[in-house]
Amino acid sequence: MTRRKLDEENVRKLTKVGETSLAVTIPKSIVQKLKLRERQKVRVMLSGKNIIIKDWKN
Repeated sequence: MTRRKLDEENVRKLTKVGETSLAVTIPKSIVQKLKLRERQKVRVMLSGKNIIIKDWKN
């Protein structure tokens, strides 16, 4: 399998999860850079036409 070009590496498809939700995977390089881990809680916010994902804090 050939390696994708860097500019295409972060392109993802939405996947249906259950009946009413969609999911998107986060590239490994971004997960490592942000030090995210499995099952970590995050906040999902809408800013104009952009989605912002931030660490959830109590």
